[in-house]
Amino acid sequence: MKAIILAAGMGTRLSKYTQELPKGMLDFFGKSLIQRQVELFRSCGVENIIIVTGYQKEKVNILGVKYYNNNNYSSTNMVETLFCAEEELNDDVIVSYSDVIYTKDVLQKVIDSKVSTGVTIDDSYWDYWQARMENPLLDIESLVIDNDDKIIELGDTSCSLDKAKVRYVGLLKFSSLGVENLKKVYHKNKKLFFEKDEPWLRSKSFKKAYMTCMLQAMINEGYRVDPIYISRGWMEFDTNEDYENAIEWDRIGTLERFIKLER
Repeated sequence: MKAIILAAGMGTRLSKYTQELPKGMLDFFGKSLIQRQVELFRSCGVENIIIVTGYQKEKVNILGVKYYNNNNYSSTNMVETLFCAEEELNDDVIVSYSDVIYTKDVLQKVIDSKVSTGVTIDDSYWDYWQARMENPLLDIESLVIDNDDKIIELGDTSCSLDKAKVRYVGLLKFSSLGVENLKKVYHKNKKLFFEKDEPWLRSKSFKKAYMTCMLQAMINEGYRVDPIYISRGWMEFDTNEDYENAIEWDRIGTLERFIKLER
């Protein structure tokens, strides 16, 4: 099994802290977000770790990992960043966004899941969302699961709360079969849409495809995408406020309602 950490983005909504630093290298109590992930993967027995860099790539300096780089990070998005390491997509793989942290229990559950394509989802995220922002309804997106317990829709940011009862977490698992399905759907759509400057599903273009759109494309092609259920045990650092809130919650002793960190 491999781990691929996607760390190419500029982190514009964290601009107070990312003018000279990729957001995955933000310090959170003595360790960068990426270093925390790498140590957690190793503690779970995953030693083959790949980081795909882009913005401020020279600042990502984790020892004992393999690097790829997205030279076009400013004009692409998560999917293109992942496929900069396509030669590594030949085994079971965990794909992680660089701006999230999670507990060992969460990661172990993802590793142990018996799915072809799995999406980690939090089924008790709403208290966290309310704590993160003044109006949490402004930052919801659909994630709909059918009676067969498979995901049939995700990534619609204009949905009602009824379609957003669970939350997508930037932590995915692909089995060897899932990886092959992912590559088939990616290359089919790349051939058709890569040079077109027009919307692709819910992304601005195929070049700027969100990972949720690629997963939706797999669903639309008939591939099964399964939820991997967790209840809290993770956080994301998408905005200046996310980072500042987490530090403040720790200061006043309320951080553990969302995640119990190993210091």
